[in-house]
Amino acid sequence: MKPVRDIRLAPGMKVSELIEQLHEAGGFSAKYLGVAAKILREMIGDEGCVRFLSFVGAPVATGLRGVIVEAIRRGMFNAVITTCGALDHDIARSIAQYYDGDFWMDDEELRARGIHRLGSILIPLDSYGPAIERFMQEVLEEAYSEGARELGSYEVCELIGRKLQDEGSILYWAHRRGVKVFVPGIMDGAVGTQLWIFQQRRRDFRLNLFRDADELAGLIFKAERTGALMIGGGISKHHTLWWNQFKEGLDYAIYLTTACEYDGSLSGARIHEAISWMKVKAGARKVTVYGDATITLPLIIAAVIE
Repeated sequence: MKPVRDIRLAPGMKVSELIEQLHEAGGFSAKYLGVAAKILREMIGDEGCVRFLSFVGAPVATGLRGVIVEAIRRGMFNAVITTCGALDHDIARSIAQYYDGDFWMDDEELRARGIHRLGSILIPLDSYGPAIERFMQEVLEEAYSEGARELGSYEVCELIGRKLQDEGSILYWAHRRGVKVFVPGIMDGAVGTQLWIFQQRRRDFRLNLFRDADELAGLIFKAERTGALMIGGGISKHHTLWWNQFKEGLDYAIYLTTACEYDGSLSGARIHEAISWMKVKAGARKVTVYGDATITLPLIIAAVIE
């Protein structure tokens, strides 16, 4: 039996000091935020651990992109698994602007003005589809002229990261830190559509996701231990868990979510459910944190950096 401790705030307190107190506070979701920071510190400190970061696309449209960039820039992770939307937003924000909005804005009015709304983020039409099209067609034409005829999703991401000249970009830093970015659902978004459009002109160009499988197999089967920080659910979470079943499961697992498990969805499944599928080890260091990742992730990463 461990006593509940009150959180003590003080001027000049570090984020890490606050998060450490949350671990001991017995305070509903706050407790698990503290556990997550502790597990992430252990995972990063384990030199025999191959570390995965997975996330869905929408948060990349927000300022959370900068937190993901910092984690990759500092070498916290060895591989990324994400969605096509993450590529779309990373490219668009590197070459155009997104704007602060509100959940309660009039969507019919926004449409008439040529503005997309993603939650509380406003995206001018010209900052998204047309901007991504111009950029991707140039990237693919350059790669084709250099002899590229078949690419895995991680190779598409490397080409994008090499081309982007934005230090605020996830793909920019992934390319420079040698972190491979895998996108199992790469056709589901603007970048995927641009791959298809390019293939209409260059009929011998191919997307080959078996190349991704080869790279992931190399990471997984050579690892002594594996760990993952998973932000949101869907295909990025599942692909991370799926590949780690071949190692009898993750040794470290942190899941940040707002989804509920009552409907049996993968996104809502707490991390301990994955034990029954052998995607997380029975004795793994694991935690599920409920809350908006634009709030929880900055606190976790800031605490670990300190």
